[in-house]
Amino acid sequence: MADRGVDLSALPKEVRDQLAELDLELSEGKGGEDNVDLSLPDVQLSPGHSADPSPSPEAPGPSTSSASRHHRAHRSGGARDERYRSDIHTEAVQAALAKHKEEKMALPMPTKRRSAFVQSPLDTCTPPDTSSASEDEGSLRRKAALSAVLAQTLQSPDYWINRSVQSSSTSSSASSTLSHGEVMNGFLFMIMVLSFTENSVPPDVTSSTPEERGSRVDLPPAVRGMSRGQSRSSMLDTADGVPVSSRVSTKIQQLLNTLKRPKRPPLSEFFLDDSEEIVEVPRPDPNTPKPEGRQIIPVKGEPLGVVSNWPPALQAALARWGATQAKSPALTALDITGKPLYTLTYGKLWSRSLKLAYTLLNKLGTKTEPVLQPGDRVALVYPNSDPGMFWVAFYGCLLAEVIPVPIEVPLSRQDAGSQQIGFLLGSCGVSLALTSEVCLKGLPKTPNGEIIQFKGWPRMKWVVTDTKYLTKPSKDWQPHIPTANTDTAYIEYKASKEGTVMGVAVSKISMLTHCQALTQACNYCEGETLVNVLDCKKDMGLWHGVLTSVMNRIHTITVPYAVMKACPMSWVQRVHIHKGSVSSCDAFLNVFQSHGLKPEVICPCATSPEALTVAIRRPGARGAPLPARAILSMGGLSHGVIRVNTEDKNSALTVQDVGHIMPGALMCIVKPDGPPQLCKTDEIGEIVINSRAGGTMYYGLPGVTKNTFEVIPVNQAGAPIGEIPFTRTGLLGFVGPGSLVFVVGKIEGLLMVSGRRHNADDLVATALAVEPVKTVYRGRIAVFSVTVFYDERIVIVAEQRPDASEEDSFQWMSRVLQAIDSIHQVGLYCLALVPANTLPKTPLGGIHICETKQNFLEGNLHPCNILMCPHTCVTNLPKPRQKQPVDVGPASMLVGNLVAGKRIAQATGRELGVVEDQDLIRKHQFLSEALQWRAQTDPDHILYVLLNAKGAAVCTATCAQLHKRAEKITATLLERGSLNTGDNVVLLYPPGIDLIAAFYGCLYAGVIPVTVRPPHPQNLAATLPTVRMIIDVSKAACILTTQPLMRILRSREAAASVNVKTWPTIIDTDDLPRKRPPHIYKPPTAEMLAYLDFSVSTTGMLTGVKMSHAAVSTLCRSIKLQCELYSSRQIAICLDPYCGLGFVLWCLSSVYSGHQSILIPPLELESSLPLWLSTLSQYKIRDTFCSYSVMELCTKGLGTQTEMLKTRGVNLSCVRSCVVIAEERPRLALTQSFSKLFKDLGLSPRAVSTAFGSRVNLAICLQGTAGPDPSTVYVDMKSLRHDRVRLVERGAPQSLPLMESGTILPGVRVIIVNPETRGPLGDSHLGEIWVNSPHSASGYYTIYGEESLQADHFNTRLSFGEPHTLWARTGYLGFIKRTELLDCKILMSSRHWEIYLESLSINKYFSAIDRHDALFVVGSLDETLELRGLRYHPIDIETSVSRAHRSIAESAVFTWTNLLVVVAELSGSEQEALDLVPLVTNVVLEEHHLIVGVVVIVDPGVIPINSRGEKQRMHLRDSFLADQLDPIYVAYNM
Repeated sequence: MADRGVDLSALPKEVRDQLAELDLELSEGKGGEDNVDLSLPDVQLSPGHSADPSPSPEAPGPSTSSASRHHRAHRSGGARDERYRSDIHTEAVQAALAKHKEEKMALPMPTKRRSAFVQSPLDTCTPPDTSSASEDEGSLRRKAALSAVLAQTLQSPDYWINRSVQSSSTSSSASSTLSHGEVMNGFLFMIMVLSFTENSVPPDVTSSTPEERGSRVDLPPAVRGMSRGQSRSSMLDTADGVPVSSRVSTKIQQLLNTLKRPKRPPLSEFFLDDSEEIVEVPRPDPNTPKPEGRQIIPVKGEPLGVVSNWPPALQAALARWGATQAKSPALTALDITGKPLYTLTYGKLWSRSLKLAYTLLNKLGTKTEPVLQPGDRVALVYPNSDPGMFWVAFYGCLLAEVIPVPIEVPLSRQDAGSQQIGFLLGSCGVSLALTSEVCLKGLPKTPNGEIIQFKGWPRMKWVVTDTKYLTKPSKDWQPHIPTANTDTAYIEYKASKEGTVMGVAVSKISMLTHCQALTQACNYCEGETLVNVLDCKKDMGLWHGVLTSVMNRIHTITVPYAVMKACPMSWVQRVHIHKGSVSSCDAFLNVFQSHGLKPEVICPCATSPEALTVAIRRPGARGAPLPARAILSMGGLSHGVIRVNTEDKNSALTVQDVGHIMPGALMCIVKPDGPPQLCKTDEIGEIVINSRAGGTMYYGLPGVTKNTFEVIPVNQAGAPIGEIPFTRTGLLGFVGPGSLVFVVGKIEGLLMVSGRRHNADDLVATALAVEPVKTVYRGRIAVFSVTVFYDERIVIVAEQRPDASEEDSFQWMSRVLQAIDSIHQVGLYCLALVPANTLPKTPLGGIHICETKQNFLEGNLHPCNILMCPHTCVTNLPKPRQKQPVDVGPASMLVGNLVAGKRIAQATGRELGVVEDQDLIRKHQFLSEALQWRAQTDPDHILYVLLNAKGAAVCTATCAQLHKRAEKITATLLERGSLNTGDNVVLLYPPGIDLIAAFYGCLYAGVIPVTVRPPHPQNLAATLPTVRMIIDVSKAACILTTQPLMRILRSREAAASVNVKTWPTIIDTDDLPRKRPPHIYKPPTAEMLAYLDFSVSTTGMLTGVKMSHAAVSTLCRSIKLQCELYSSRQIAICLDPYCGLGFVLWCLSSVYSGHQSILIPPLELESSLPLWLSTLSQYKIRDTFCSYSVMELCTKGLGTQTEMLKTRGVNLSCVRSCVVIAEERPRLALTQSFSKLFKDLGLSPRAVSTAFGSRVNLAICLQGTAGPDPSTVYVDMKSLRHDRVRLVERGAPQSLPLMESGTILPGVRVIIVNPETRGPLGDSHLGEIWVNSPHSASGYYTIYGEESLQADHFNTRLSFGEPHTLWARTGYLGFIKRTELLDCKILMSSRHWEIYLESLSINKYFSAIDRHDALFVVGSLDETLELRGLRYHPIDIETSVSRAHRSIAESAVFTWTNLLVVVAELSGSEQEALDLVPLVTNVVLEEHHLIVGVVVIVDPGVIPINSRGEKQRMHLRDSFLADQLDPIYVAYNM
């Protein structure tokens, strides 16, 4: 700075230190806000205080040669201010952190894949004890620490308080009865209210226990944070509405409630928000401070003086000075070095403005069709570095009587806030923009040189206003300068808290009156000099530096932002050279008082875009008493009341007054929420103003205008206090003694959390006091709140320095959490650090808060570090459900259900009956006999056709061919296998006909086949151990396989995974000699074992079940009846043939029923996606069976190719039923997507349905051809968590769609049972599905023969009801509902006609369309998550998680030490990984009322999925605990 003409060595040391610090900050490029104060450091409020006591803390206005330096941060968060680096505040923060010094971090650091630190093993990390969040009562009472003003210029707070207390009444009501105009004995007088004891500090929000009542104050109990039902008890209700602590007998109460409640609630016109049922209602805290003063009286400003020489309009003032004082300087602009660039005289300003006005009106169009008419709106697009061009454009528009709309220069097409500026231009009807030649060249262009269409902007015509392009007006042309009226003079833009940009219209009379009021309040005189460091396009920079200065012929020296950045001293030099005085605050005064700065010229003020200047401190006489200061309790402020703080300085907030309200204005304080009710004298509220010198409306937005510019305050009774409309200013404050105005914040920066108010600037100040230099940039920090689960949650986002380590960042974030928790008594929801220079910027370099918030909510923030703390700040979760002891027996429950009119939840399939091929069944109870019979009676009938990836039949098998191949295998087994009858033989084949032949070969030989999926050649390490395990568990004596697979089993690669020397005998069946076995085995009874079915369940359990010959025959007969399968039928199967119903359909069903099966191995679809669908079309298949993984593959891979398939001739109109085989809840979204996508290919939406089977019974439900369409119901998820089923209408909040799992098979009985009491349940309950059927499995096949396990699952009796019937427990939860079908005449659609024609009798048709009991499967009992006493199903949480962000490909959830762990697969780039953490936490909290403990982000394909497409969550959990996932990021939510 020395080379710029200032000798630094002559300045005092403290001044040099301050300048050095400011220089350092400015060099970092950390601009705070649009109107950044780049002056020397300045403390207006106490350090760390929230919102500017005047949202424009300093003011215009010296008395003699007024040099105005105005600072107004129009949005909280990021405005650079001395309070952010206050020593006192830093001490307070350090004191708060010292409390936590001894505490160790309860959680491990987040884990990054490429982190620089050594990751600690997961199993050593103890999850947090959530109960530790509540502090010791009283001992860790959090101190508020936004503190006193710098002590040099003031008496100590204690001295001031003592003096105030002595000179005032001790009762708040007594002191507040003084009239506002009264000042006692010349002393500075403050409103005093009774101070609170320790117990009156606002309560700990994490605790619901009411605190002790304060000893000195008896306040009425306050209801804090209650929702609409204020009188509602907070005791826990059960799902049936029975209070847990009810004195009435629970059984009687439940019965009464049930009888009162209709069975199905009618559809309401609107769904009511049921937050009152969900959210924990906090108990009223008796110690909450409440306002106690009397109702405030409106405050009147001094009358606006009448001066004879005031001009009739502002343009008239310019015309006067242009003519009489042409050489008087109007504006001096500085260059980048801080030296004068040019000076615009009043003569030049007048002549250029005149030329521009003439050009706008006469030269832009033709005489008959001018482009602009008086009253049109015109955008002014000028950079801050060229104020002269802006002045000319502004006054040129006023003279042409068009309305200028000054806006910022757009930097790029995607500029932050560009769309909102577009909304402003659209609402104001702007189609023309004025700009300078230099600025136009800098705007982004298209390749052909045109200015690009900015996002959201209307089409704009650009006009350059440089002098050389302007036309000199003809001699007879004079501008029309009418007397100021109510027409709009200019429009100033204003950004709302939500980011919407609106235009505040200021009328000509308002503009003139405002200038007059500012002149009177600031004692402006003609010919003074004013230094302006603010944006001259809006706000105080415009009001003082452009308008009032011209009215008073003031010489304005403009110091643009770029100049300030390069040379912070420039404006002080200007003040010194031009002998002006400067407006600033205490810190500045401390430094420069020794250089002649007078304290009485410092004039803070309060402004708002709607009301313009609200209040300003008048320049005082020399030696006048010091300004008023209020030392307030932070706790009181958070409850919206004024309480004087009498404790140590760290818990105080010192607020300075902003003077008196403007001349000619009337002011009230009203409640910021709800109707504009007048506040009490000791209450913080919104300032509303009635004045001729304010804005008139939001241009083009009449609806919003009424709520802001036409407010009529009401008294406590709700009656209007008058007819005068007031304007809301958006400022929060109160009126002190002597009618002094105090501003404590802005509504835009207000964060309402749990009914308490916090200010964004306060939180910024605290965060920056935690050793920020090493970790984040000052001034690059954003604070906002997001609504999650019925309350606001605070989010802090800051830019991290590139050299900050992971550990430093995490430590800093942890300390910020602790500091804010201690000082502000509020928990942070999320703290995110983003890479430097990535937050969206405002045109002047500040952070665009709304855009940042939008990016956070949409997952576009891309943080590099994130810390979520939902456990500490989410305090309104419903209480955990307390399970009541089961004192009601199953018999009582049954009777209760009957009395309540509920049906017992049970359902039965139709009778198996006597089938037509009676001889086959009677003679051949065994499938082996059935195959021999078919080979004799119909040897050439083709049973199987196997297709390859090209759709060609690579192999077929007639009845005779299959029989002969089975015989060859039998002969080989008996020769080489040295087997005994009943030995187990493993079949290891790819999907095909070889597998079927080997199966029947085993039956012919009297051995037990065990089908096993072969290992994957490219992934032996993962797949071979499962094969080995099944071989070992089944104690197989022999392995039948193909030659390639035999080589793999004995390969060196296999030896790396398993011991290949201990395989049982391996026989390859590829080239067998033509031999017939000496005899074919026939089992002595049908109860003998036919085969073993091994499968890995979704919980990771390997289970093998025993299937007898009787069960196999009955199952095949059931499927034949349900699907109407005959020899003439053709079906297509695209399933894995190794277990469950897939194996039955692939290997058994065709041999029993005689229909032809076209086999499509699912693996072939990976190389040829359309294979399955084209096969259905080519063979005109009516019935097909597939798995969810096949359906998903087609949906994702072919969804966009339906037109291509149509041109290839694929037509699916032939398909009558497409059944998805699964052991899970039907995936409704997937089946609906599949139906909609392929509707264009002729697929009927009614064709797709699902089947359901389990380990104990492979096929319980299967949608047949003759049954009614599967029904869909919507159930209430909240009730479901309580094991209740409550049907709601489609689209109801918290509703879950469930599809029926198919029609119950013939011969099957199903009942819903309480898994704990084993008693039957009513149809309004969720319970375990039990099944009684002749085709249930005989039991588990176990090595040790654990009969107890077998008996429990396969031969279970009800504890009440039918004690003799044996049931099998499926392990799945579900419910049964009777579908209410319409009249049969209405229902007889084309499909039913088809059924009717195929039916053998009329009775069969009527039974098909009769109403039936539908089984709805909800989920596996073993997989449910018991959290907070409620039952959650993983799929529901996973569905919500997958919706949270476009880059989540798949997700899975499980629990770990009572914490919910969410694993999400990231399909996008790794920089999006941390975006998912808050979104996942949000969605689970909102939709399921659960706090996620750990979020793990992994690569696609990490979540293990079995062959049926089901997630293996327990495998995933084991991998997570063993640290084998290689995650991209692991976030531990605190």
